[in-house]
Amino acid sequence: MENVYIGVDLGGTNLRVGIVDENGRILQVKQIATEADQGYELIIERMTNLIKEVKKAYSAVSIGIGSPGPLNPFDGIVVSPPNLPGWKDVPITAMVEEAIGIPAYLVNDADAAALGEALYGGGKDRESTFYITVSTGVGGGYVQSNRLMQGEHGYSAEIGNMIIQPGGQKHANMNAGSLEALASGTSIAREGKARLGKTLGAEDVFQLAEEENEEALAIIEEAVDALAIGIANLVHTVDPSVFILGGGVMQAKDMILPMLRKKVDAYVYEGLRGKIAIEPVQLHDKAGIIGAAMHGRQKFDDEKLKRE
Repeated sequence: MENVYIGVDLGGTNLRVGIVDENGRILQVKQIATEADQGYELIIERMTNLIKEVKKAYSAVSIGIGSPGPLNPFDGIVVSPPNLPGWKDVPITAMVEEAIGIPAYLVNDADAAALGEALYGGGKDRESTFYITVSTGVGGGYVQSNRLMQGEHGYSAEIGNMIIQPGGQKHANMNAGSLEALASGTSIAREGKARLGKTLGAEDVFQLAEEENEEALAIIEEAVDALAIGIANLVHTVDPSVFILGGGVMQAKDMILPMLRKKVDAYVYEGLRGKIAIEPVQLHDKAGIIGAAMHGRQKFDDEKLKRE
């Protein structure tokens, strides 16, 4: 029987656990509400119960856990995610390994989605994939030759903190004028409230833009421009084969992508214009589970090779 792998997608709203086969197919998945305010001990207990549930019919060899950051993927510690209140230096992999009895590996949730898309989604058969999620915040993950590039400290591709406009808007613990402060769904909603005079979600601003509201159109264009600058910076840094864009804001991809491609072309070297591939996600909410499971698989295989 072929090996199977467990992928965990830990979010502030939902907790999902799946069994993934060697070809990246999800064989079974279970989902419950995270109830983030209940504390990490209870959440991890419920996580391990779900793992035991999906594992009953399978002989899984590893567990990959995708979690919001900041985190230390090498030591398996969740440091202090804003959307998981009360989590402070939680040794999640050690706790899961003790409960389940097989190796567990931690990965940033955006990195997990990046690996899933690179292996089985929009980046399949490409040399390199840069995944960007534009939602409440902005995150990223970079995959080269089917392996995550995590960096020396595990903070590679944390593009939300990239400075786009020095001295610009401040958002959470990010730099002033960061990409997240200028291009996220949160920033679009903030500008909508400030400039349209009423509380709006990002989706409402997009709706008004579709109705050709001039102020809403200006808000969207400014956010897309900030994202284009960020992508151009990445082009000139790592020059990936493809950029894959996901997250809630990309529900408006038909409006965003043509504008974004045009703006990116304006910011890159002339010889690169028309050559930068920017595509929407293919796996959607499956990417996190698949990527987490495959990260666990790769780490398990690496350790096995070292022992042999």
